[in-house]
Amino acid sequence: MDSSIRTPYEMIGGELVLKRLIQRFYEIMDTLPEAKGVRDMHPIDLKGSEDKLFMFMSGWLGGPNLFIEQFGHPRLKARHFPFKIDKAERDQWMICMVQAFEDVEIVDPLRSELLESLLNLADHMRNVQNVQD
Repeated sequence: MDSSIRTPYEMIGGELVLKRLIQRFYEIMDTLPEAKGVRDMHPIDLKGSEDKLFMFMSGWLGGPNLFIEQFGHPRLKARHFPFKIDKAERDQWMICMVQAFEDVEIVDPLRSELLESLLNLADHMRNVQNVQD
């Protein structure tokens, strides 16, 4: 493998920046009134959710596969199936993620590429289709 090729994990700044991004994401979700629907799907204490998203994102971005090492295959759709996720919840999740990217200062072109991929991932989690979709 070409050692000059950097993973998105490395490009954003590795573990420290990813931790800041995920912490900021959950701070926004916890305080932004527009994210109430998606916030209500989470436990009162967000630490476990924060840890799991950090572990997942680490591997998803090409860093250590922490989630898989601890929990096995992510099976994201199955893990999210107990929750009603439609376009509104997807959009609320993305509002928090976009703001976190902004606050942590992840810049283009990586910012746009990752947010587009995350939107596709968030859209895949939807299990309720709106009539107008």
